[in-house]
Amino acid sequence: MRPDLLNPLFAEITALKGVGPGLAKPLERLGLARVVDMAFHLPTGWIDRLPREELDAADAGRVIAITLVPVDYRVSAGRGPTRVHAQDARGNIVSLVYFGGSSGWVKKLLPIGEARRVSGKLETYGQELQIIHPDHVLSLDEADGLAEREAVYPLSEGVTSKRLAGFAEQAVARAPVLPEWIEPGLKAARGWPDWRHALTRIHADPADAKARERLAYDEVFANQLALALVRGEARSKRGKPLMGDGSLRARLNLPYSPTGAQARTIREIEGDMAQDRPMLRLLQGDVGSGKTLVAAMALLIAAEAGAQGALLAPTEILARQHYETLSRLLAPTGVTVAVLTGRDKGRARESTLMGLSDGSIQILIGTHAIFQEAVSYRDLGLVVVDEQHRFGVAQRMMLQAKAQRPPHLLVMTATPIPRTLTLANYGEMDVSRLDEMPPGREPIETRVVSEDRLAEVVEGLARHLAGGGQAYWVCPLVEESEKSDLAAAEARAESLRIRLGDAAVALVHGRMKPPEKDAQMARFQSAQAGVLVATTVIEVGVDVPNATLIIIEHADRFGLAQLHQLRGRVGRGGGKSICLLLRGGQLSETARARLALMRETNDGFRIAEEDLRLRGAGELLGTRQSGDMAFRLASPDQMAELLPAANQDARLLIDRDGGLSGERGQAARLALYLFERDAAVALLRSG
Repeated sequence: MRPDLLNPLFAEITALKGVGPGLAKPLERLGLARVVDMAFHLPTGWIDRLPREELDAADAGRVIAITLVPVDYRVSAGRGPTRVHAQDARGNIVSLVYFGGSSGWVKKLLPIGEARRVSGKLETYGQELQIIHPDHVLSLDEADGLAEREAVYPLSEGVTSKRLAGFAEQAVARAPVLPEWIEPGLKAARGWPDWRHALTRIHADPADAKARERLAYDEVFANQLALALVRGEARSKRGKPLMGDGSLRARLNLPYSPTGAQARTIREIEGDMAQDRPMLRLLQGDVGSGKTLVAAMALLIAAEAGAQGALLAPTEILARQHYETLSRLLAPTGVTVAVLTGRDKGRARESTLMGLSDGSIQILIGTHAIFQEAVSYRDLGLVVVDEQHRFGVAQRMMLQAKAQRPPHLLVMTATPIPRTLTLANYGEMDVSRLDEMPPGREPIETRVVSEDRLAEVVEGLARHLAGGGQAYWVCPLVEESEKSDLAAAEARAESLRIRLGDAAVALVHGRMKPPEKDAQMARFQSAQAGVLVATTVIEVGVDVPNATLIIIEHADRFGLAQLHQLRGRVGRGGGKSICLLLRGGQLSETARARLALMRETNDGFRIAEEDLRLRGAGELLGTRQSGDMAFRLASPDQMAELLPAANQDARLLIDRDGGLSGERGQAARLALYLFERDAAVALLRSG
């Protein structure tokens, strides 16, 4: 339970003066639902305001603060601007320009002959000086509150930076003084201020590097401590050793030998599962590197030892894809495999639940439905979680709670993760990497094509289908929006039907009902449809070896990791595969760099590292998924720099300073709650 000391920070955002229901909505779009969110909504930059006594053309391009006296108004006809001519103490003239609306409020703001302290960006217009829409116009009595440095915040429509600064000031005022959780020697060596002082400073002066670094460290430290506690708690519990005799694995009819990386990883997993300490292992594998085979081997080891295994997938499409793949792969072994998703109802569901309870079902594959309250296992020994970045620690632990003793846990991701983020998000786990591709998989050829050549691309697609091939066409939105010119999947499918015929085109998107989605997928998988038009719902879980062409529309709008995932839908059979990235006309430097890298390499691990570098403090793994470990205060660069110290400090606290029960540990417990890593505390018996 969160300590009462922190309750003022975790109040609703409406607890701040001036935030009513109307303003709460735009704030929520910024992720600001509580006071603590506002306190941690750090400025991304600042404006330096130069105090000046007189106007000087040399200051053009800079924000100045100067005392001016309005001398006359020039009101344009129609919707033209209102100009207020004002002079400084020496009689130099500047035009204060306001566009739109009535001139009445401008005259009220700047009455003739009354001095005002004016702030804004000074510009030249011909021979004149001007300030367009000054950001501050204050009476001389109010001018004392005009800071020389003003914070600039990330904004949403309907909220100004000035208002956010006021809310942030209120939020920080509610922050309590907290005991110190950083090891004293480290804090002194780094020259960091106390936590509350750092929070106050960063909003008052966003250029304060020490304050920013201190807050970033706190978040990274809380995360590392949480992971260390989870790991320690999991390791302290006795699990059930699962030693397979190889009898089921020997019955597999594999058409190929495992790669060296697969064989090495299977040995690591087999060694882990033979221990009475539960396995905690992260398996990273690039698209097509053979993670499914490794998972199958782990599940067979559990079955050989008389235990059950469960494979958790993030989407129904992926769960059913795994079920079909593993059912075929494991058929020679005689192992009973079942599937359970949210749409399974009635007798079929009851039959599955009974099979799990009496142990006749040895392997269960499904979505989050497999750890619902009604689902019980006779002897759950192994849990495999696919696409780990879509599940949080709490969800993993819910599934583990289904076993009499903690089961072995293997989590997999097809999104290669930069080493920095691996340590940050999965620091409690041992890590295996599949860094080899199975033989016969040719590199996918990637080409970047301007959307101006759309007609040529469609004609090329028609030739591809005429030759017996199949293709994906990926669009980023489901339907047209007034706010976006992105091509919608529905509109694209319709245009392709006109050229290729109705029967040639299948359509899948996230708003479809499951039966409708399955029917469309079945048409494509059985080659009744030649092209599947889809949103990013096909990012994972679709395996059609005959599909050797993928066209990604508006590719410049996607993150690198997501582009790499989508590209991995092709190249799954023999022969050459092609990925066409359709780009818009106006490319940012970042988008240009992304597309160039995609053309240059198929190496997902290299792409992941570059994605982290290009995205900076933005989204870290292509798109944020539910369950991500969000870092609000620490940028990726700060994480890379601060992680080693935070990791060492967390271990020092646990090994030397009495864990959470010592004096520093009590302070660190507050940090876990403050940065919402308290799931780790709840796992502890002392929690």
